Amino acid sequence: MLNQNDLTLVSSYTSPQAGGFYEQTRDSSQQALVFDGLIYFRRLDSSIRPYLGTGLSIVRFSSKEDGSLAQGLTPPAGEIRSTHIGLRSHVGIDFRLSRHISFRYSFSETISSNPISPSLTPPGRRQLMNFQNLFGFVGHF
Repeated sequence: MLNQNDLTLVSSYTSPQAGGFYEQTRDSSQQALVFDGLIYFRRLDSSIRPYLGTGLSIVRFSSKEDGSLAQGLTPPAGEIRSTHIGLRSHVGIDFRLSRHISFRYSFSETISSNPISPSLTPPGRRQLMNFQNLFGFVGHF
């Protein structure tokens, strides 16, 4: 899978003595190789087949700085790169269109470590979550 997004990193602080902030725009991309297992809730010959799925993914994340505005704080410099393992879960449904073709809708979430967090001021504490709505066709042989 391939996913591209524009990111904006924002940080600020205030104290009685001073204050500071930064706002940085970044271009990011995420590629994933996914290994999934599906559990269907109807037989193979059913015209409507809902399913649940889960699996592991190898996720490659890359983010490049596009522009910054800063005063008193230094935004992350350069490129942020990471390759790590993610957990993917999804739900979906197949609608049979003919004997050999079905239309598929799936909603998925991939949770993995967050390569951006250590670069933030202060460092972030949350995992990286990637949500996707997927539409497509499935061939049956």
